[in-house]
Amino acid sequence: MSIKKAILVRVRIAYLLVAVFAIGVIVRIVWLQWVDGAKWHTIARKRMTDYRIVKAVRGNIYADDGSLLATSLPFYRLAIDPTVAKDTTIAKGLDSLALLLSNYFGDRTPDEYRRRIKDIRKFNERVKDGDQKQYLVMNQKLIDYQGKKMMEKWPIFRYGRNKGGVIFERLDRRYRPFKFLAQRTIGFLNDKKQGAGLEFSYNKQLAGQNGRALFQRMSGGAWKPIGDADEVDPEQGFDIQTTININVQDVAETSLLRALQKHRANYGCVMVMEVATGEIKAIANLGKIGEGVYGENYNYAVGPQGRTNPGSTFKLASMIALLEETRVSPTDSIETGNGEYKFYDRVMRDAKAHGKVTVQEAFEVSSNIAFVKLVHQNFGNKPDRFIHYLESFGLTRPLGFQMMGEAVPLIRTPKNPTWSGLSLPWMAVGYENEISPLQILTFYNAVANHGKLIQPIIVRQIRTADETLEAYQGRVMNEKICSDATLEKVTRMLEGVVERGTAKNIAGSAYKIAGKTGTTQKLRNGRYTKSYYTSFAGFFPAHRPKYSCIVVIDGPQGFEQYGSDVAAPVFKEVADKIYALDVEMHKMMPERGKVSGFPVVRAGNLDDMQYLCNEIGISNHADGNLQEWAVAVAGSKSISWASRQGKPGKVPDVTGMTLRDALYILENRGLRVRYSGRGRVVNQSQSPGSLALKNSTITIQLEEPM
Repeated sequence: MSIKKAILVRVRIAYLLVAVFAIGVIVRIVWLQWVDGAKWHTIARKRMTDYRIVKAVRGNIYADDGSLLATSLPFYRLAIDPTVAKDTTIAKGLDSLALLLSNYFGDRTPDEYRRRIKDIRKFNERVKDGDQKQYLVMNQKLIDYQGKKMMEKWPIFRYGRNKGGVIFERLDRRYRPFKFLAQRTIGFLNDKKQGAGLEFSYNKQLAGQNGRALFQRMSGGAWKPIGDADEVDPEQGFDIQTTININVQDVAETSLLRALQKHRANYGCVMVMEVATGEIKAIANLGKIGEGVYGENYNYAVGPQGRTNPGSTFKLASMIALLEETRVSPTDSIETGNGEYKFYDRVMRDAKAHGKVTVQEAFEVSSNIAFVKLVHQNFGNKPDRFIHYLESFGLTRPLGFQMMGEAVPLIRTPKNPTWSGLSLPWMAVGYENEISPLQILTFYNAVANHGKLIQPIIVRQIRTADETLEAYQGRVMNEKICSDATLEKVTRMLEGVVERGTAKNIAGSAYKIAGKTGTTQKLRNGRYTKSYYTSFAGFFPAHRPKYSCIVVIDGPQGFEQYGSDVAAPVFKEVADKIYALDVEMHKMMPERGKVSGFPVVRAGNLDDMQYLCNEIGISNHADGNLQEWAVAVAGSKSISWASRQGKPGKVPDVTGMTLRDALYILENRGLRVRYSGRGRVVNQSQSPGSLALKNSTITIQLEEPM
């Protein structure tokens, strides 16, 4: 066969194959369109419609005063069916609508929006009856309620869903009015039903009951509800009211953040509890998320990551056990030596040598050696008895806190295989056990609450708009953790820590603080390092406690690394601001009766002094025709006024006057004034009546030194 014939044969075979394939395609198309068409149209419709969950509106979370902490706000996804609107409506409003959409979303030009709407309109006009129309999702960006109200006035959209074809698909999103305040406490819940905080712990109550409705898929993946007799309406979730106080929470977070940044620490937490009720008024948690940047990334106050050796704050538990079990007295003496004490093959150290001290002083200066000796001497042969006291203090088991994720305390007992001769004495000073800040605070709160151990709460009630469904109160876990005599002694010790001991740097308030510092060396690879866990726990005012508080700061850097330098100042700052906010804690001024003697009225402006005396009922009169300045002369039953006006050009007598009056008189005579102290003038360097030389300097001494 020639080459030409061979090529022609191959071409004809290829042509024949192509023709057969084309005929097959045509046959298949005809078959699908006319024979199986109804079946595939039905399948398509089923895939484009579906019964979907209609999520219930989630309940709100409130602060103790009703302030809104978290709520659900409606957002919307915008879509349109352009075939619903009349031709005249589209023709008149399309250009303006496309321009508005382009300006609002900023992702496409007006021409692109115009073309997309026209394309969908043409496609839907060709769709046969029973076939699925397409709905154009304008943008995946969600629109808030105000944006929706604005768009409802736009061309075409203003005619609504039935005449304009506009569809606003509602999607609720969680919103916190106070932004990051109490962020971890409020918590979150993701699409996989995982989360933290109150949102997660109370999801069942907040979530409500979802409904069901028939939806239709739109172009772009969104779904549009369509009417159906089998719809089930959703039921809105319940609201929860917490015990969190917005002002106290803000104070706690601000003070904690400032301290963490100052000391470049790893993390920290602050908890404030109301003594009588066990209500948590603030719970702040901040962890390092970058150099100098902190955020609420974990609940260290409650969760396992915040559970650690409590350090010297645990000495309060040891002290109560000693006072209850033995005849140890705060006035007893104990030798602590040069600051080092060898116990078996280990050495216990104090921060510095204290020598011989009383038990009270040992507590105030936080002597490890003293407590190791006392606990070993009195409980060494009966460690179970010491553990029993810890159980009665609520330190050995979870508190049943209302938020999920509470840490389980790790308290070593003689039954534990790792128990040794070092366990009990080291436990006495806050090692060999791991406890969360919440647990320590609850124990200190019991001491403040006359020995009553109360379960802390953070949710006060669950309610609907007008009905309380469930109310919570702190459950009494132990009516009395120790005797009143012991409570009185340890309260004095805790006050002594602030007045004379390791926390004396925070003394000097208008109210008394009772508390204990804690500094723990952190264990790494089985060895204690120079990295510290610092804390301060206590309550205030000491004699009528209203609030208890704990501050924890982990891993401070720099020269200040002890609880007294790092955690205690935060406690003081928080307590001061709470004291300023809560007027009920302020001391009542003693009721004053009639004035039995004369007030401090010495010299000054005559009109001011006469007004003062007349207001408080002091008889007073002037000798002669006095001018602006006078001095008081006290008699047995009244005050008489003598002139202090002074002659022009002469140095006036300003002794007995306030600094303000003295400055006014002297500077008006052309003198330069220097002063020291505060109060009233007791001495002046230029004699009264001497020549007042202009711009000469006169020094005045006031009553009290600065």
